[in-house]
Amino acid sequence: NDTPAKARTSNLSEELGQIEYIFSDKTGTLTRNMMEFFRCSIAGKSYGTGLTEIALTKAKREGKILEMPDSTPLPDVDPKFSFNDRRLIEDLQSKSPQRDNIIEFFTLLAVCHTVIPERDAENPKKIAYQCASPDEGTLVDAAKNLGFFFHTRNPKDIICSILGKDIQFNILNVLEFNSTRKRMSVIIREQSGEIRLYCKGADTVIFARLKSGSDELRQTTLDQLEQFASDGLRTLCLSYRIIDDAEYSKWNNIFQEASVALDDRDQKLDDAAELIEKDMTLIGATAIEDKLQEGVPDAIFTLAKAGIKIWVLTGDKQETAINIGFACSLLTQTMTIMIINAATKEDTDQQLDAALKQSEVSGEYGLVIDGHTLHFALDPIRSERLLALARRCTAVICCRVSPLQKAQVVTLVKDNLKVITLAIGDGANDVSMIQQAHIGVGISGQEGMQAVMNSDYAIAQFRYLERLLLVHGRWDYKRTTKLILYSFYKNMVFSLSQFGFQWYNGFSAATMYDSWSMTIFNIVFTGLPIIIYSIFEKDVSINSLKKYPELYESGQKNMDFGIR
Repeated sequence: NDTPAKARTSNLSEELGQIEYIFSDKTGTLTRNMMEFFRCSIAGKSYGTGLTEIALTKAKREGKILEMPDSTPLPDVDPKFSFNDRRLIEDLQSKSPQRDNIIEFFTLLAVCHTVIPERDAENPKKIAYQCASPDEGTLVDAAKNLGFFFHTRNPKDIICSILGKDIQFNILNVLEFNSTRKRMSVIIREQSGEIRLYCKGADTVIFARLKSGSDELRQTTLDQLEQFASDGLRTLCLSYRIIDDAEYSKWNNIFQEASVALDDRDQKLDDAAELIEKDMTLIGATAIEDKLQEGVPDAIFTLAKAGIKIWVLTGDKQETAINIGFACSLLTQTMTIMIINAATKEDTDQQLDAALKQSEVSGEYGLVIDGHTLHFALDPIRSERLLALARRCTAVICCRVSPLQKAQVVTLVKDNLKVITLAIGDGANDVSMIQQAHIGVGISGQEGMQAVMNSDYAIAQFRYLERLLLVHGRWDYKRTTKLILYSFYKNMVFSLSQFGFQWYNGFSAATMYDSWSMTIFNIVFTGLPIIIYSIFEKDVSINSLKKYPELYESGQKNMDFGIR
């Protein structure tokens, strides 16, 4: 992405040279937001043989040597399709019970979404998918490559080619995804007349809504999800439910009433969805790779040397967040990682106290805390302890957090530490965080322009933040302080000389300068020089500023703006 940088404000440039805390999203900000279907788990069986960048980095960190898998692409698939496991094709072509599970799995991927197919005018057989998020498009494209081709959407139905045969699904309801629900569902009527609910979402919300039984499958899938997450993959769980006509008819009346409600419509729709998204059967899980952007580890290392603390606020699983942290050099091998996962307020108190005691010993610490624990830790009675702990840490990662919690974390630091903060993100879920920070930076990526439109500065990649702060931020801080101090002292000299003259003219209000002299003095003699200086002054070269990021410290400590 080579979109030009854009300054959307002109009155915050000096604060770019005083940043002490950076709050960053992960997906699309540290990573490319270009998803690849990498692995999956279907009915407890794991498919996918590739090695991710995170897995290779992790193995290198642990001193392990990984054997490179066979990279021969599957037959009759897009050459760019990265999934590679012939066992899935063999199971799909067999007559075993696993075949039915695979068909159910990929039928869900082909049906449960809000993707719009667009046909090429010159080549009608070529279809491009327009989707709200890259994840959704990747899953639909994966189903297409494996024989489950979604190609037509009408107002009330969709048509998919399932293993070469066109099948029409009547769409009865779409229960859309939001940051609170963390899942989306569709209710369809098949050609046989059977009504099914297909649901995909975060493992925590899906597992909580499964019917009792199948504990072995649940545990197996959970273990596989942890393995996927440890390799830095983004995971989703898939489930379904068969609904009888009487239950659906009764529920649909509730849903339709909620959809036309004038007050609290969104909440009523969520409440209605809760009534039907229950007693589901687990099908499996998907795992998508989102690679790091170029130059992110170097940029984070350099910013850390400049004395800037970086917090990553992400909705991903804890294992994924930790491994991304190591891959981008936010976490290091020499760092003691403190993980806080609590189920109750009491557990949160105990773990915070234990971590505070542990951090009293001198050393380098990293903090990882999940969204559920953060809900308790952000309470006013615990927030001071959380902040005290975080201040002792070089890096902080908050995983499984909602957009609201991102904003609350930024507010906690900004209001209590009285430091200049910067938030950077690329999507609509980062807007609240960007607006709360002193300076908001939007990345013009794959998730639209919401973040950019609500930001103060827009850049194309995270690595450009290094130059924005260490070079332009420092220069602007130096120039602004010199301009203010020069103007202050120049006016003092000008005014005090006038005041002194009053002792000789009997305070008659006569001036020692004529009007032309004062105009020329202010505009030419003392105005133009400082304006030119403030525009072109570069006390240190770009290469030196990048080589010695410690020079940025002068702005953080406000060393250039004083009475001297």
